[in-house]
This record gives sequence, C-alpha cells and structure tokens, in this order.
Amino acid sequence: MEIPKKFQINEPISHTKFLIDGKIGKWEGRTTKVISTLFCDTYAKEPTLIGTTPLMDEASANQALDSAYKAFNQGQGNWPTMKVYERIRCMENFVKKMVTKRDEVVKLLMWEIGKNLNDSEKEFDRTVDYIKDTIEEYKIIDRKGADFQNNSGVRAIIRRGPLGVVLCLGPYNYPLNETFALLIPAIIMGNTAIFKPAKHGVLLIAPLLEAFKESFPKGVVNIIFGRGREIASPIMKSGKVDVLALIGHSSSAISLQDLHPQKNRLRLVLGLEAKNPAIILEDADIDLTVDECISGTLSYNGQRCTALKIIYVHEKVKDKFLNKFSKKIDELNLGLPWENTLLTPLPEPSKPDYITDLIDDAKSLGAKIVNKRGGQKQKNFVFPAILYPVNDKMRVYQEEQFGPVIPVISFSNVKKPIDFMADSNYGQQVSIFGKDVSRLGPIIDSLVNLVCRVNLNSACQRGPDIYPFTGRKDSAVSTLSVHDALRSFSIRTFVASKDNDLNKNILREMIDSKKSSFVRTDYYL
Repeated sequence: MEIPKKFQINEPISHTKFLIDGKIGKWEGRTTKVISTLFCDTYAKEPTLIGTTPLMDEASANQALDSAYKAFNQGQGNWPTMKVYERIRCMENFVKKMVTKRDEVVKLLMWEIGKNLNDSEKEFDRTVDYIKDTIEEYKIIDRKGADFQNNSGVRAIIRRGPLGVVLCLGPYNYPLNETFALLIPAIIMGNTAIFKPAKHGVLLIAPLLEAFKESFPKGVVNIIFGRGREIASPIMKSGKVDVLALIGHSSSAISLQDLHPQKNRLRLVLGLEAKNPAIILEDADIDLTVDECISGTLSYNGQRCTALKIIYVHEKVKDKFLNKFSKKIDELNLGLPWENTLLTPLPEPSKPDYITDLIDDAKSLGAKIVNKRGGQKQKNFVFPAILYPVNDKMRVYQEEQFGPVIPVISFSNVKKPIDFMADSNYGQQVSIFGKDVSRLGPIIDSLVNLVCRVNLNSACQRGPDIYPFTGRKDSAVSTLSVHDALRSFSIRTFVASKDNDLNKNILREMIDSKKSSFVRTDYYL
C-alpha cells in the first residue's frame, strides 16, 4: 500500500546535533540506528531505517551537567533570579516556535513509536495546550505571592522558589507530552535542566533544538542523546542533581537514586508503573462497559501506564461481557499509523515475543484465549488476546504487561478485586462499572484509599491536565498536573520581618525601587 506523500521519509535522517550551554554542537562520535517497526506482511518485508542519533558519552554528560550547574549557580544565576515575566516571555517565545514544527514532530511520532495519526496530533496539540496552561497557572501562583501577610507581629511575603538542577528523563510511549510535562514546569519555575530523550521517540526532539536554543538563556536547557547508563549514571553520581524527574520503570528510578551520594537532598518527581484494574459489577451497562474497556485496554496497544491492565467481572455478567468484548475486539483492524486504526505495530522489537510468552505462561496454568484472533502473531505485532480464567500464579496477573494482552478474572464478592488492589505494589487508578448507588458508594469509599483516581463508568486516563496525576506505592512520587507540577518543581520560601517602622520603610523602598525580583507586589497579567 502506498504511503501518503506527506508522511513519507525519503531518506534516513542523520541527526548529529545536541544542545549544551546555549550552543548547538555537532556530534562526531558513535551513533545508533533508529529503526521503525512499521512493517508487517501486508505492507513491507523489512523494518525501515529512518535515521541515526548520537551515542554521546560520559564526557558529554558532564559538559551538560556543568552547563546546567553554572546556569543555576547555587540559586544566584541569571535564570533562577530572573523576573517572572521574563521567564514567561521565554516560554511564550518557545511555544510560538514549537508550533511551526508540528508536522515534522507528528510524522516522527508515527514512524518512531507507531502511534496513529489522530493520537500523534493529539499528543502534539495537548503538549502545546499544556505549556500555555502552565504559563497561565504560573501567573496565578505569582499573583497569589504578591501579597504581604502579617501574623503575630511578623510580616512575610511568601513565594515559590526553584530547587536547582533537574535531570529529566521521559518515556517512549509519550515522548513529547509526558517529557514536556516534566521539563516545562521545571524550567519555568527557575530550575535548569539536562534532558535525555527516551530510547524510542528520539528523532522527534531534533526539530525542537533550535527553538530551545533561541528561547532560553544558555545552560537553562541542555539536550543530549545516548544510553541512560552512559549519560544519566555519571550525572547522578556527581551529586550535583537536585531533582530526578523520570517517567518510566521503578527499577530505573531506584538505580539512579542509588547513584546519588546525598539522597536526602534529592527531590523525586516520578511517574512509574501501574496495574490498573476494571471492576465490572453485576448491574453494569455492558455495552458502555465493553466500549470503555476496549479503549482502556487497547488505546496505543495498551502501552500506557494508565491503561486497564486487568479486568474483574462479576460472575453473573461474565459470559455476556466476554462474548461482546471478544466479538468487538476481533472486529478491530491492524493498520499503519496514518490509517488511524486502533491497533498499530509495536515499537519495541522484543515486545511481540514478550506478549507471546505471557500468553503461553497463562495457557500452561489453565487460562484460555477467549477471542478467535487472540495471540495471532505477525512479526512486530500480536493481535490482542483476552485470557480467562486468570489466577495469581500467572505472570500476566503479576506483571505490568504494557501491551495487547488482557487478563480477565471473575468474582462473586467485590472483596476479591479490592484485595488484589490492596496487595498490589501499585496504586494509580481503577475503573468501576455499575449503577446501584448503595453498592457503588461503599466500594468507592474503599477504592479512594487504595488508588489516586477512581473512574466511574469510564476507562482510566491521565487528563484533563488540570486534574492531579499521581499514584500510591510504587506508581508515583509527587503529583503532576498543570498546578501540581509547578509545586513539585519548587519549594515555598519567604522573606520575614518584624512589623516595625524600620522594616516597613525598607520594604516600601525596596518595592518602589524594584531592586528585588522577590520582594515586590506587582504581577504579570
């Protein structure tokens, strides 16, 4: 099938650039191939080489770190002491430049990680909206800080200040949106950053390097490319990082934390794994539930931390649900991203074998594939498999599968899924389907103490970005939303003075002369 002209990559992209200390440099060393897994028997026989990216080394990592460290300068640098409206202008300038790269970034999202066209466009547009919303929220925070308080004879002006140097590591499944949900609030609050793109979704950052360079002072944003062990590890060992901002796997977060020589000084902003369940009660609207569970389990092939990873269905409606659920899933089509099918090839070359191993393990322990097409393998694709009955001996029960396999368990007492959640290492979200308020009320009261978001008759999700996004246990540290992220990357700090004539006169003169960026009562509209 012919690839639409606007989505074609006519020749591999040789990306050799990086951003350190406000300069775009050219990498002359080792590189790594960027292979797209957009191939299957129907379309092509071989995977596609779409480009190369730098494999930068420890020396480069230390240069980026030194740049960020100097730019922060222990809180005395130009960026952390800059007036709020000046930082906001830098961010507004960046987003204007960013939107001009939409088509390039969307095309690379499709080729690099197999995300369909609609979702790739949504990821870009949502990220732009997130930046704009962050700017507006920062203005609100600044206005609230432009007010002196007086309590017990002590006058104070309280604001939020930056934390220092941030190491920012994003995920491959949302390499633009979730990465920027860390990076943007971090830098607008006055921190400086070193950013390394994820293992997949690397080339799509390349079109934005110039925008970062032209929008921010030198050293504020440093973008380097390579393997985490070679780049992130020496940065953490230095002890100069104040914040580890990572969305990924808890094992990576733990490994990096362990490298830091002064852990008590390290602030963590982490989005990690989840094993979000759906709980389907006997009075659930089955048609609505099926649609939400398809979206919840299979949007972007289930490669989302917010995906539904296990389904508990009441014994009385189990057969009805499974019949409709399996029929609808078997009607889904596999396609390439620009065809806007729900199911697309998997970006990780090893993922199909992993999914097949989970299926085989479950079958060996008594589960069956419910849907006719379940488990069919086609190079870089496995057709979604509904597994039933699943038990706690199976790997698919215990592991976050992050792919198109759907374990289903029946229950007669809702205590069973609640116990699963209580025993789980994770506590991000849950979806509950039902109508009877007398049943739902007490269940919800239990669920809100086990997870951080309960979705009523709807699939788990992150948005809207104004709402808190976090988790309990091993699922998250700190909270990400437009408002909460700004708080996560800052700390309350204030100037206090005894309420007497001397101090009043000093403060009045300081405010009138605008000698301080901190002690002021004006704000940015």
